Amino acid sequence: MNFDRRDFFRYSTGALCGFSPLANSLQAQPRQLKQNAKMVIYVNVSGGLSQLDSFGIKADNKEISGQSKAIKSSADGIRISHFFPRMAKQMHHVALINSMHTNQGAHAEGDYYTHTSYVPRSSIIHPELGAWVSRFKGDSRMTLPAFVKISATASSGAGFFEGKYGALPIAKASSGLQYSSRHRHVDKKQFDQRLQMLSLLNKTYSKKRSHKMVETYSAAYDNAVRLMGSKDLDVFDINNEKKKYLDAYGNNDFGQGCLLARRLAESGVKFIEVKSNAWDHHNGIYEDFPKQAAELDQGLAALIHDLSQRGMLNSTLVVLSTEFGRTPDLSPGKGRGHYPKAYTCLLAGGGISGGQAYGKVSADGRDIEENKVSVPDFNATIAYAAGLDVKKVITSPEGRPFTVAHKGKPLYQLF
Repeated sequence: MNFDRRDFFRYSTGALCGFSPLANSLQAQPRQLKQNAKMVIYVNVSGGLSQLDSFGIKADNKEISGQSKAIKSSADGIRISHFFPRMAKQMHHVALINSMHTNQGAHAEGDYYTHTSYVPRSSIIHPELGAWVSRFKGDSRMTLPAFVKISATASSGAGFFEGKYGALPIAKASSGLQYSSRHRHVDKKQFDQRLQMLSLLNKTYSKKRSHKMVETYSAAYDNAVRLMGSKDLDVFDINNEKKKYLDAYGNNDFGQGCLLARRLAESGVKFIEVKSNAWDHHNGIYEDFPKQAAELDQGLAALIHDLSQRGMLNSTLVVLSTEFGRTPDLSPGKGRGHYPKAYTCLLAGGGISGGQAYGKVSADGRDIEENKVSVPDFNATIAYAAGLDVKKVITSPEGRPFTVAHKGKPLYQLF
């Protein structure tokens, strides 16, 4: 809030008279916050990123910091691991959430909970956060999908939503969108004839056996055909980028995925997930971690810097999330086990105030001492930034009520 002399005397007088207009104003402030994130780029570090070797380092406790050393960053008072020197220069854009905790300690369950805010149930599949954004913020006039997953194979994420709200999977950023052009042995006339025949068969089938899943499949197929003939396909070809950007992001799958994510966000895709795999370091963590960290550091830092330089960071929320953290103690095999009790995630752009660290963990890295943040809270913050109504209730086909982040509460303090 900005204060002038008139405000100062008004608030001071109010306090002397027994009420506080300043407190009232601050309580109302969340309703006035701008939800700036038109796009979300969600970096998923799969396997459990060690907070103690990345963004939640305990610099004063060498016993648990292992081979990680703390370095200063561009944000006053914030130090991170020396394995992330490029990100250290971008921390003035970043809000660290050091007090994350989860109730899931296994990979599959933790990953599901991280993406949906709900624990797995055999009776239902919940929509991922990207599907919620796709459903309520997607533009049906666009040929590009609203939800894209990079370094994914066949993951939809739509849950009980219609399939059209699921993710378009891109197996490898450097390969672009595969199988998106007509086969060389099928000319346009033959292709159109086959589409007409398929349409006729679908209509005949629908008259006899109308079913929501059939309609969803037909709609998805129609969207795919429409995309095949669109100039928007060029956005998937990162080879169109200048060499300086290809080099800046890094010649590896993750870096190229971040570059493709920026291109997609620039083209209006609402939710893009970029996955970085294989962070489950139970043994010999410092054998693989430095190389993986270097790739994550380069790609993520380049993404934030590039978005900032293009004037896109304020309208694009960058998220780094992982399913849980790693143990403060190194194992006999010099690795770290699963640790759901306290770990670190981060947010940048999209209306978030950078250069801050939220939450406090004990000196030994074991317990959260201040501002515990649950996975639903974290996801509610992302949803709020993206302009979703976190209290809006959606009913599943079975008649059960759900909200975008379960019972999570947005962290308004970060905006």
